[in-house]
Amino acid sequence: MSDDPKANGGAGNPAIDPTEPRPIWSDDGDAPFDLGDDPEALDSDKPIYATPRPKKAKRVKKEKSASNETVEIIKTVVFALLIAFVLRVLLFQPFTIPSASMEPNLYEGDYIVVSKWSYGYSKHSIPWSPPLFDGRILGKDPTRGDIVVFKLPRDNKTDYIKRVIGLPGDKVQMIANKLYINGAPVKDVAVSRAELADVFGPRPVTQVRETLPNGKSFMTQDYGPGGDLDDTPVYEVPAGFFFMMGDNRDNSIDSRVEMSAGVGMVPAENLVGKAEIIMFSWSPGASLFNPVSWFANLRPSRFFKILD
Repeated sequence: MSDDPKANGGAGNPAIDPTEPRPIWSDDGDAPFDLGDDPEALDSDKPIYATPRPKKAKRVKKEKSASNETVEIIKTVVFALLIAFVLRVLLFQPFTIPSASMEPNLYEGDYIVVSKWSYGYSKHSIPWSPPLFDGRILGKDPTRGDIVVFKLPRDNKTDYIKRVIGLPGDKVQMIANKLYINGAPVKDVAVSRAELADVFGPRPVTQVRETLPNGKSFMTQDYGPGGDLDDTPVYEVPAGFFFMMGDNRDNSIDSRVEMSAGVGMVPAENLVGKAEIIMFSWSPGASLFNPVSWFANLRPSRFFKILD
């Protein structure tokens, strides 16, 4: 062994053991280790071993990060949908009024919110009305005068909205354009008279305030005597059913029309919920695909209006 320090591994380095395996360098750059970006690695006293390249490590880390982010997004969406589903089934459900049958209290284009807990829950409380059970859970009868959303009895899928007029055991009848409940006329007072244009042309219309036997008071709209539903037979409401009428008395297909062509008696199971408030309102002509029409057809005076 030479006394020359360079022959013994360089100045300040211990002598190299000839029996210890040494890395083999080739002229093709295929050394089985990576010096990395550290310029002092060549002068290190410690052996240099192969390590993963930093760029590859970063790439794997980025791929894992992107994968985790995707999973988190999916989880967030799923949880949001579950929360929305629970709220819709148990608490509130929005509806848009499609016709004039409840004028002057609800107009076409009103966007309302219905409370789901008011009358308990049935299969119709769940989207698409799956036949999971019969009857109602935590069932409670509506109060006379409530505005109610229900499933049309003849198909059990179309949403209708009317006012509860007859309760189980009641007798309901229209005589000469006047409402009778259990043989007694309902108190009504004409509030205003005007001319209103509809699909039948200009017609005189009267707004009348009715007061039901339980004291519930609300406005109705009437086009005068002689309408098809101004004189009816006596309707006896069976147990477990309700008699519904629209506030626009001469322009409403309701329980005065038998189930095959109208509404008929509405079973308690078909009740969806009680209409509570008008959140927003657009007059006819607003289009989902024309944002300008949203503002041009707004009816701010109807926003956040509590329903009688």
